Amino acid sequence: MTAFRYRFAVFAVLLALAAPAAAIIVGGGGSSTTDCLLVFSVDANDPPDHPRNIRCADGDPCDLDGTINGVCQFAVAVCANSTALPRCTLNGVQSITVQHAEDNGDPHFDPDFQALQTRITSAVDPPSTDPDVCTTATNLLVPVQQPIASGVCKRTRKTVKIKTLSIASAGKIYKDSDKIKLTCDPAPSGCAPLYSGTFDRIQKQIFNQTCAVSGCHDSQTKQAGLLLETGASYGNLINVTPTTAGVPSDWKRVLPGDSSRSFLYHKVTGDLTAGEGAQMPFGRPALDQHLIDIIMLWIDGGAPNTGWVPGTEN
Repeated sequence: MTAFRYRFAVFAVLLALAAPAAAIIVGGGGSSTTDCLLVFSVDANDPPDHPRNIRCADGDPCDLDGTINGVCQFAVAVCANSTALPRCTLNGVQSITVQHAEDNGDPHFDPDFQALQTRITSAVDPPSTDPDVCTTATNLLVPVQQPIASGVCKRTRKTVKIKTLSIASAGKIYKDSDKIKLTCDPAPSGCAPLYSGTFDRIQKQIFNQTCAVSGCHDSQTKQAGLLLETGASYGNLINVTPTTAGVPSDWKRVLPGDSSRSFLYHKVTGDLTAGEGAQMPFGRPALDQHLIDIIMLWIDGGAPNTGWVPGTEN
């Protein structure tokens, strides 16, 4: 292949991934005899020659929010008892279960999956034998992997997995296991637009990914009375006295200008004494040292809610 033809082929593939596609029916996998119990109705575009997944670069037309913001937005709808796949004639959905949709301490719980499950339960209302019952689309968000010190974003993927059961008149149980992969590639322009300031970076890169998650400091759990979700975290940290009994009386969760007396800093470094609990994030790998340094610089720089503290931009 000549250099020109090679470049043209690459361009064609990228163009196909970037362009918005019309919604199509995707079986989602499993046996051809059961694949009609549940199907996806999505703007599939990957791979281009046989679309069954969705892949998009942040900010491209297939990213439904249309902006470079570190997150791709994909619309996913499902249909039960589909007649769109003629090779399969099964009918009669007994139950439909989206994996990781329950906020019950599951470390992989995803509120997007919970929203999809809610729409399925409402629209399909299993058990049901009604043909081609479809949900409205649920918007699923897939953030790119944000940079630590390199300044380079990396692609991420979210996989929707659904198990559907059908019970025939003779009592035989049929199972349809389906999945679809949603891939978000970083924008070609890079990751610079992702953060508006130091605290915004801490919120998006640290709290949202490792702290404000199911079973920890999310709105459902609020371990130690601490909520670290977007919009609530700053007020829950600044000059607030920790509830942990072993913490010195002159410490705060975050004491602006003094990381040595800020409990948040000690929790992420693991510099703790008896009674001060475990290093955070709990049950996960320790934060990269570069991110710990950003927290320290932010606190010692006065812990501002907006703007950049010197040394935290990269």
